[in-house]
Amino acid sequence: MTYSDNQIWFLIGAMAIGTFLIRFSFLGLVGDRKLPDWLLRHLRYTPVAVFPALVAPLVMWPAATGGQPDPARILAAGVTLLIGYRTRSALYAIIGGLGTLYAMMALLG
Repeated sequence: MTYSDNQIWFLIGAMAIGTFLIRFSFLGLVGDRKLPDWLLRHLRYTPVAVFPALVAPLVMWPAATGGQPDPARILAAGVTLLIGYRTRSALYAIIGGLGTLYAMMALLG
């Protein structure tokens, strides 16, 4: 399916307006009110749920290998999880996983 330039710009504009309205509905309309404690407790876990959902497909079905699982990426993800669990530091986990990924890619080719 081919889109014209006007259709692409319309889609970009519609997505921008939709994103703004979704964020405004939460921040603009509710932003000055005190949220219930139960909601605040659940919102704390949002990044913890979203980040693995973004990373997991890149580990299991990477585009670089044509969607085939890659031992280097799986090992790097495991090392990242282990370092993150041990140190409770996202920065150390990312650095350790990155180092493992590049080392394994150099070793395995």
